[in-house]
Amino acid sequence: MLSTTITPRFGDIDGLGHVNNNIVPMWFETARNPFFRYFNPDLDLKKWDLILARFEVDFLNQLYYGKDVEIRSSISRIGRSSFEIYQEAWQENKLGAKGTAVLVHYDFTNQKSVPVPDRIKKLLEEHMQSK
Repeated sequence: MLSTTITPRFGDIDGLGHVNNNIVPMWFETARNPFFRYFNPDLDLKKWDLILARFEVDFLNQLYYGKDVEIRSSISRIGRSSFEIYQEAWQENKLGAKGTAVLVHYDFTNQKSVPVPDRIKKLLEEHMQSK
């Protein structure tokens, strides 16, 4: 599991006084950067080889301004050319949101998925979600 701390910005808050639902998926994306680096260490967009195929988020409790949020990320599945990241947003020991994202190792030149290299699979396996 990887952990990323997010400090909510004033602009992340909606008229109801909690973190807007559109913000949490962006936080989850930010917390996926360490996994992106396994494929592209410099995060160079000219060499980008991942594509987001799907994501879903369940909102369980409100998140608020003024208190840090911990994003916990783990790998829940590794396939031939894709993998799934499971993520949770915690604030003050309370689970605010959880979600999954499916990423595909992708060849943009040929417009097709390609197998995840074994060396990267090994790195991803180090963060497999415990069941």
